Amino acid sequence: MNRLMWILHAVISTTLMGIGVTGVLAANMAGWKPIVIAAAIGFIVALPVSWIVANKIQHLAR
Repeated sequence: MNRLMWILHAVISTTLMGIGVTGVLAANMAGWKPIVIAAAIGFIVALPVSWIVANKIQHLAR
């Protein structure tokens, strides 16, 4: 599961980071700090999400 989780993390983190950055830009927040913070939050939130998705995939594959 470890390898599957990290492969999924690459895709899920990119998606969540993009959602966060888009939200920051749509909210018209100025500066680079809100963009970096949104991207970092997306990266961190993607860890448990990818673990849950990997568990679901492996459970369904059995």
